[in-house]
Amino acid sequence: MLYSENSSHETIRIAVVEDDKTVREGLQMLLNGSPGFSCVATYGNGEDAVADLPAVLPDVVLMDINLPGISGIECILALKEQKVPIQFIMLTVFEDSDDIFHSLSAGASGYLLKQTPPVKLLEAIQDVYRGGSPMSGEIARKVVQSFQHPLPDYAAANGLTKREDEILGYLVKGYFYKEIAGELFISVETVRTHIRNIYEKLQVRTRSEAILKYLNSR
Repeated sequence: MLYSENSSHETIRIAVVEDDKTVREGLQMLLNGSPGFSCVATYGNGEDAVADLPAVLPDVVLMDINLPGISGIECILALKEQKVPIQFIMLTVFEDSDDIFHSLSAGASGYLLKQTPPVKLLEAIQDVYRGGSPMSGEIARKVVQSFQHPLPDYAAANGLTKREDEILGYLVKGYFYKEIAGELFISVETVRTHIRNIYEKLQVRTRSEAILKYLNSR
């Protein structure tokens, strides 16, 4: 079963911040109907989320960008200022590059489109919960298209090996660790080791930070 690893040990607690009632209730039903997941709160605006989430303290928040009042990005910034230990996934219809990078800069760990299939959405929540930074294929392409320097030049300048260069390329395209391992015919633990080395060399802690550092080098 796809989510057995999760359901047999613990339940991921998720909150949804979405102004569209139909979408909000649909996500709530999906989460509560999937083993290993629980929707613990929903909000129709960012102000209520900022006021309430520090007490609710979910593991992951699915955050819309275009909210009435403060935006989803502003909502994340406000919550990050309170140092709440919550992971955020932007779930939006927008593919705008500025929104993507502003979201990552604000502290979002992932960025997915609302048309992401339910199974992929649940996989992304699991990935973020475990420390990953999922992006949908469309978003990853936007990120890649914004790169103006060849990755090997950037890799050489930062002391990355050829293998680390390869793995960084898969990371920015939104691949999960297991997918990278499959593509390169190596173990997931080997992928994790390479990623730790990449982060150490780039002096970052997450995939989002690695992407942002690369973009800032342009």
